[in-house]
Amino acid sequence: MTIHKGRGFACINYPIGMNLGGDPSQALVHATPDGKFKVALSAIDLGQGMKSVTRQIAAETIGVPVEDVYVDTADSDTGPHDMGSFASRGTHRMGNAVIRAATEARQQMLEAAAEELEVNASDLDTDGRGNIHVKGAPGRTITVAETSIAAQFKQGRTLSGRGIFLIPPSEADPETGEMTPVTCFAHAALIVDLEVDDETGEVTVTEINSAYEVGRALNPKLVEQQLIGGAWMGVSHALYETTEPYYPLREHGAEDFNHYLMPGPGQVVPHHIAVLERPAEDAPFGGKGPGEMCANPVLPAIANAVYAAVGVRVDALPITPEKVLRGLQANGGARPKVAAR
Repeated sequence: MTIHKGRGFACINYPIGMNLGGDPSQALVHATPDGKFKVALSAIDLGQGMKSVTRQIAAETIGVPVEDVYVDTADSDTGPHDMGSFASRGTHRMGNAVIRAATEARQQMLEAAAEELEVNASDLDTDGRGNIHVKGAPGRTITVAETSIAAQFKQGRTLSGRGIFLIPPSEADPETGEMTPVTCFAHAALIVDLEVDDETGEVTVTEINSAYEVGRALNPKLVEQQLIGGAWMGVSHALYETTEPYYPLREHGAEDFNHYLMPGPGQVVPHHIAVLERPAEDAPFGGKGPGEMCANPVLPAIANAVYAAVGVRVDALPITPEKVLRGLQANGGARPKVAAR
């Protein structure tokens, strides 16, 4: 038995959203009588942190504390229209829609405050802590809560906003058919180190190093968590998970999630991440979001690492011990493509 070490590399340019059909997202924002703000979306938070990010975007745009903003992801029957949580579009498309809705709600808020302070709305600003004050005269102030109460019970005004983000559909060149399917791309490069046992065919990931360009990391901790979690979803797809109903025989398949094969805490390895920030011009506060590219480069990187370790090129997922052993048998044994480290 010999343990062979391999290193694999993969990089990716990942499209954000899809504007072949415009790819619209809508958002609604309104204030409650106590000065809190509700953001209504029809897109769903799948665990990627969309609620947290859109909450931050709304709070920054309105000029109130983030704890005073709540995000409601309603269903598609009752919420504003949205294309959905796919194509890595959450931060970019929904974030832009929230900015537009929050901007309108902020203007309504400033106009209500201006009526109470007897000044022009253009003379007012927010401090991000729940107060509205006259520019150059911080002593003349009113709280957001007081403004909301006055607007709804005295002025008969709603503090609300509507927003939609829509990219013009891409037209096709009549001669070449060339189109521009997306407006921006995110980028990643990833290196996987692993070991292959030439007796059992078992593949063990030992370390991951990666660099991701996500526009601007609007919530650095959430970005890091999504990148790490997404990478392990990629490892799971590459080495463990399968939806084949008869693999290798039906009675060998999982009957429930207690038997479904996937990596557990014991398989987690060090993952070193470099987040590169290059704000996108058309993105909310420059953030494009990690999205699906968290997992995508992991699969080819693992396949390349296995090939480097033992010379077996597996072209069907998952890369199971059986497939590795068959490849070793066909090659007449391990044929490393790089010197062992």
